Formats: sequence, structure tokens, C-alpha cells
Amino acid sequence: MSRGKDAAMVRNPRRDKSEVSCCIKYLMFGFNVLFWLIGATVLAIGLWAWTEKDMFNNINKMTSITLDPALFFILIGLVIFIIGFSGCVGALRENTCLLTFFCVLVGLIFCVELLIGILGFVYKDWVRGEIEMQVRNMIVNYREDIDLQNLIDWVQEDWLLCCGMTDYRDWELNRYFNCSSPGAEACGVPFSCCKPTNEIIQNRHCGFDISKPEHDDIRSRTIYTDGCIPQGEKWMEVNLIPVASVLVGMAVLQILGICFAHNLKSDILAQKAKWRYP
Repeated sequence: MSRGKDAAMVRNPRRDKSEVSCCIKYLMFGFNVLFWLIGATVLAIGLWAWTEKDMFNNINKMTSITLDPALFFILIGLVIFIIGFSGCVGALRENTCLLTFFCVLVGLIFCVELLIGILGFVYKDWVRGEIEMQVRNMIVNYREDIDLQNLIDWVQEDWLLCCGMTDYRDWELNRYFNCSSPGAEACGVPFSCCKPTNEIIQNRHCGFDISKPEHDDIRSRTIYTDGCIPQGEKWMEVNLIPVASVLVGMAVLQILGICFAHNLKSDILAQKAKWRYP
């Protein structure tokens, strides 16, 4: 009787040993919780911006605006949120379906990024033409969307120190800055084109009438005359190594995420097989 009881108490060491690596499991969980929170924050900012602009009641505005920064935030935040959710819950609950979804989604994003990079390198002239067309449309719709206006102002004033697409004359495309406009901004450029001064109170009208011939002698001292596309190309040449490092780092993180998720999924399937066939 005691021998049977002792035999029942003997545990199968192969069955007791877990095939799931705790290190990989909680690395996946931790990183994806972070991405989940980042995605939720970005998505919330985009939805808040859309609400402030009352875009939900005026969806037709999207057809006239080429790039809506709020919509961009919504889409990016939603993708990051979904990836983070599937990776976080899939790792914590050891759900192979969510881990498979995570691998497929991250793999698709990686392939799309790789394809865009290759096509951008092969068709440089076409890409430049598309960028110019998009920037031209952004200049035309400068006053139509506050987020788009803030984005252009940031690029011109704080990042590239530029004005217009190829030069300051591109602001003629905007109906408010066109010389035929009856408003005060006619033949002018936005304040973000103005060069900084040492004055305590900045003259926000420094770009008014600056495109008129009588201001040729002071124009280069008052505003940035180089366009944002040439300045962007110069910035890329100067910062090529940091930009390439960031892109390579993102690619490595994506590949590691796929490998970890696939490894964790294999461990979970091995553990289930052990339970099924002890």
C-alpha cells in the first residue's frame, strides 16, 4: 500500500520542467507594455487634435488637406497600440494566436519599410517630384488647417531654417500671400520665414511685402531665402550617419521582436505538447 502511495508521489521531472523561457516571456511583455502606452498616448493626442478641429463633423475637410498631422498621429498611434497590445497580452497569457498576429504585423511593417527604402533609392527623381507636389499642396492649404500650419512653421523656423519649397517665392502659391491678394499679407511670407533678431519684442510682420522688388536689398537679411527641400537635402547629407543609425536600430528591434515572439510561440507549443503527451 505504501509502495503505491510512494509511486504516486513520484513526479515526472520532464513534465515539471517548463519549456517557456521566463526571460524571453517577460522581455516581450515589458517592451510591449511600453509600446502599448506610447501608442495609446499618440492615439489620444491625435484624437484630441481631431476633436479640437471638429473634424468628426467635417470629414469632407480631409479631401482638401494633403497631410493632416492629427490623422497621421491617429494612424501611427493605432498601429503601435495594436502591436503593443498583441505582443503584451500574447506574451503574458502565452497566447499563440496573438503572438502569430504580432509576428505577421511586425513582419509586414518591416517589409513595407524595406520596400519603400529600395524604391526610394531606385526612383529618386520620382520621389523628389512626389515630395515637391505634397509640399506645394501643404503651402496652398497653409491657412486651412492649424496643425498643418504649426507643422510648416516648425520646419521653417526651428528645424531646416528655410522658406517655401524651393525658395521664398513659392509662397505666391498661397492665396493669402499672393501679390494679387487684397489682404495685408499680400506679397509676403509667414513669420516662420523670418530670421531671429535680438529684439525683445519680435516683429511678427517682418515677412509682410518682403517679396516686392523694393525689398531686394534687405530680403536676405530679414528672411530665409532657401527652400525647405534643398535645405532638407543638406540636412540629410550632414546627418546621414545618425539617421541611418536610427533606421538600422528600428530594423534590429523589429527583427528581434519577431524572433522573440516566434521563439516564445515555439516554447508554448512545446509545453502544450509535453502536457498532451507526458
